[in-house]
Amino acid sequence: MHEKCGVVGISLQDRDAARPLYYSLYALQHRGQEAAGIVTHDGFQQHSHVETGLVGDVFDEGDLGRLNGANGIGHVRYPTSGALDKSCAQPFSVSFKSGSLGLSHNGNLVNADEVRDELAALGHAFTSDGDTEVIAHDLARNLLEEDLVRAVRRTMGRIHGSYSLTIMHDDTVLGVRDPKGNRPLVIGELEDGYVLASESAAIDTLDGETIRDVEPGELVVLHPDGTGYDTYQLVDSDSTAHCFFEHVYFARPDSNIDGTLVYDARRELGRRLYEETGIDTDVVMPVPDSGRAFASGYAEAAQDAGADVNFAEGLMKNRYVGRTFIMPTQDERERAVRLKLNPIKTTVEGKRVTLIDDSIVRGTTSTQLVELMRDAGAEEVHVRIGAPPIVAPCYMGIDMATREELIAADKSVEEIREEIKADSLSYLSIDAIAATLETERDDLCLGCVTGEYPYDIDGEATDREVERPVIQSSLADD
Repeated sequence: MHEKCGVVGISLQDRDAARPLYYSLYALQHRGQEAAGIVTHDGFQQHSHVETGLVGDVFDEGDLGRLNGANGIGHVRYPTSGALDKSCAQPFSVSFKSGSLGLSHNGNLVNADEVRDELAALGHAFTSDGDTEVIAHDLARNLLEEDLVRAVRRTMGRIHGSYSLTIMHDDTVLGVRDPKGNRPLVIGELEDGYVLASESAAIDTLDGETIRDVEPGELVVLHPDGTGYDTYQLVDSDSTAHCFFEHVYFARPDSNIDGTLVYDARRELGRRLYEETGIDTDVVMPVPDSGRAFASGYAEAAQDAGADVNFAEGLMKNRYVGRTFIMPTQDERERAVRLKLNPIKTTVEGKRVTLIDDSIVRGTTSTQLVELMRDAGAEEVHVRIGAPPIVAPCYMGIDMATREELIAADKSVEEIREEIKADSLSYLSIDAIAATLETERDDLCLGCVTGEYPYDIDGEATDREVERPVIQSSLADD
C-alpha cells in the first residue's frame, strides 16, 4: 500500500505562512512522497511553488522567500487519482472572475468522471486527469453565483467520495471534511494564528495546540488576520466511515485521529491480537517500523498472562533504502526486502519467534521475512497481523494493490500461511478493531477487508444504504 496525501492550511497574524507550511509538510511527508507544494496569498495576489519530489528537494530558501503572505495551504502527494507528473501535483491553483483559488485534496472521489463530463460540457477546460481539478472547477463555478460558504455547500452536494480539503479563496483559508469523515482533518491553535492539517503531528511540529477534529461534513473558515475561525455544519450524515487503516498503518504514531492517539490504539490492537490468537514463543519482534507498537502491546499482554516471552528488536532497518512497494517489478521488491531489513542472529537463532506486522498485501514481503528468520536460525516462525485480511481494493484514497494482486482476495488464511511458509498465521478480527477504536462497525470504512463499501461505487457492493448529502436548511438556496 501507498500512503494517501497530506494537507495543511495556515492563517497567521503578522508573519509569512510559507515556513510554517514547509515544516508542516515535513511532518506529513509520510503521507506522500511524489510531489509537494505551497500556495500563499499576500492580500493582493497568489504565490505558488509546486513540484514533484520530496519536501526537502522541492523547496529551497529562495522558494520560501518568494511565497509571501500570512495565509496559505500546502500538500504532499501520493497519486491515487491522476497521472504521476507536475500537472497533478498540488495545491491546484486557478484564477477566475471571482478571484484566485487554491485547493489541496486528500482522498478520492467516486463520481469525478461524471462531474468532469458535466463541467466540460459547460465549457470548462481541464489540464489534468486528477479529481482535485474537478473539485476546483466546480467550486470556482459556484463562487461566480454564491458567497464562499454557500459555494462550498453546493460543491459538497455535487461531489461524492472521500475528501479532506484545505482551500484558499484569495486570502481566506478554509478546511472541509467529507460527510462521512473518511479522511482525517484537525484544527489547531498557534501563538499567532490557526492551522488545519491532516494530522495533529503537524500542529505539534509548529509548537501549537490541537483543538479538535474537524467534524464530518463541517466547513472551517480561518480568519485572514489569524485571530480566529468560524465553523459551519454544511452536510449531515446518519453514520460515519472513518478509515480504520489510519490507526493501523497510515498515520504517525504520535498523531491523534478522531480522538484517539494512534500509538495507544496500535498497542491496544496488539494486546487484542494476543488475546485472540496468542501463541507460546520465546520472542516477540516487530516488522519495523509500523509493527513496533503492535508487538509491544502483544508482548505486554502475553507477559500479563504469565507467558515467558521477551520483546526484542530482531530486524534492523536500513533507512537509506527506498520503500519496497515503490520497486516496479516483483524481483526488485523481493531483493529490496533483504536490502532493507537485516536480522539480528543472536536474537533469533534457536528461538521460537512471533513476528508482528500491520498487514499482508501481496505476500511477497511476508514470505521474504519468514525466510530471513529461518536463515538466521529461528526454530519456528509464527506471524501475527494487526489487521484483518485485505481482500479488496480501496477506492477512498489508498493506492492499494488490485484485487488480482491481493493474496487474501482468493486464499484462505491457511493457504496464505502455506504460501509465506510460516508455522502459523493469524489476523486481528474486525470486532477487535471496532472495540479498540470504541466505534461501531457501521461507523468505520471496512471496504478493503470486507469488499463492502460505504459509497456507491460502480461494480462494487455497499455495506449500507448509500446516503446522499443532507444540506442544512439554514443554508438552503433562496
